[in-house]
Amino acid sequence: MGKRRAVVDQKLCVACGCCVKICPVQAISVWKGLFAVVGDKCVGCGKCAKECPASVIALEVREQ
Repeated sequence: MGKRRAVVDQKLCVACGCCVKICPVQAISVWKGLFAVVGDKCVGCGKCAKECPASVIALEVREQ
């Protein structure tokens, strides 16, 4: 079984930074003020997806 990881729909992301502020492991950053990027630190907790006002973050299962 794979590990859950956040995935951002970068075409719809408004780069508000809410996900960056809520992430407990600092796995998300806003790239050049355009959209959020999820890094390798993501633990799949889902806090960012719940916090996103644009609802553009989803959790996906990634094979290990």
